[in-house]
Amino acid sequence: MQDFLKSRLTPVGRVLFVLAALAILISLFFPLWYLNLEATMYPEGLSMEVYANKIGGRIDIINNLNHYIGMKEISEADFPELTFMPYVVGLVALLILLSAGLGRVDIAVVTLGLASVGGMLGIYRLWYWLHLYGTDLDPKAAIKIPPFTPPMIGKNQLANFTTYTGFGIGGYLLILGILLLLIALWRFRECDAK
Repeated sequence: MQDFLKSRLTPVGRVLFVLAALAILISLFFPLWYLNLEATMYPEGLSMEVYANKIGGRIDIINNLNHYIGMKEISEADFPELTFMPYVVGLVALLILLSAGLGRVDIAVVTLGLASVGGMLGIYRLWYWLHLYGTDLDPKAAIKIPPFTPPMIGKNQLANFTTYTGFGIGGYLLILGILLLLIALWRFRECDAK
């Protein structure tokens, strides 16, 4: 293990780190996660996209519908992650570039660890918000439904709405960035410590 940490990234490994940093930075401009509601009265669907710094889509209509089942209104102000996530993503990308420049595997491993922990925290927070919004329903709502947690990825049926959820392009770019880091550390490092 000590030899592994003292080894250095090969030129190909460094390029993969640079590509990982670019993928992670570009993810800021695309949705990380999406939700699409389909029903007979909304044949075009109602979408919501979560970016690193904002929530897009037809939030106004979705909030109006959610009111009937007693779900809290979705508001960017309620998600503190949206204020600091772009800075965290930028910092991780900067650390990845620093790792590429120095070529040291020990620093690269720490960077990969930080990026992975950040990704896991992001997934946990997404689940947390989905769970909170789906289970903290107003008992005085016009339409009574049992508490539920919308899936992070997949299809769900709730009353006359079919919900489709999953990662957006930004989410896949983050995953690609982590995979590139793993590949670089696994395959593109010099075996002899320098």
